[in-house]
Amino acid sequence: MSDTAYFTPAETIAANVAQLLGERARSVSVVRGEVTLVVAASDYLEVMQTLRDAPQTRFEQLIDLCGMDYSTYGDGRWEGSRFAVVVHLLSVSLNHRLRVRVFCPEDDFPVVDSVSGLWSSANWYEREAFDLYGIVFEGHNDLRRILTDYGFIGHPFRKDFPLSGHVEMRYDAERQRVVYEPVTIEPREITPRVIREDNYGGLH
Repeated sequence: MSDTAYFTPAETIAANVAQLLGERARSVSVVRGEVTLVVAASDYLEVMQTLRDAPQTRFEQLIDLCGMDYSTYGDGRWEGSRFAVVVHLLSVSLNHRLRVRVFCPEDDFPVVDSVSGLWSSANWYEREAFDLYGIVFEGHNDLRRILTDYGFIGHPFRKDFPLSGHVEMRYDAERQRVVYEPVTIEPREITPRVIREDNYGGLH
C-alpha cells in the first residue's frame, strides 16, 4: 500500500480541528495545503493539550516554535497585536500537521503560556523566542537567553531593533575578557539593486 493511503487531506484536518475545539478556535484556514489554527492566549495552553491528547488529532510532536513581530507587516497596515507565537505540530500516528498561531494580548509586555510541560522540545524554542523577541513564556522553568550574550541589551529580531545593534563586542587580549564598546559602523541607506515584479520566477 502506498504512503498516500495514510495521508489526511488538509480540509479534513481543518474540519476535525474546528469541530474538536469549537469556539476556542478563533479561525481555522487552509492555504496551499497547510492548515493554520488561531487561538486566543487565554485558551492557548488548554487547546494545545487537547490537540496533543484528543484521539482525532494526536499531535505527539512539537517540531517548531518561533516568535513573530507584526509591527511592519503589510507595509505598516497591520492593526492587530504586535507579537505572536507560531507552533508547528506533527502527528506521527495520523500523519498530519498543524500550524498554531497565538497572539500576545499586550504589545509592551508580550506573555503567553509555556507549552514546555506538554512537549519537552518546546524548551529551547521558547528560550529562543524570549531571547530574540522578548516574549515571556509563563510557566517555563528556565527562561534565559540562549543565543545572545549575557549582557546583551534588547531583542534583535524585533523590527525596531537597529541593524548595527547598540554596542560592539570583542575580546580584549590585554584584559583577557570580552569588552563592549560603542558602535563604529556608520548607518547607511540600504536600497535593493533589483526590484522584482510580482510573481517573479513563478513565486507568489
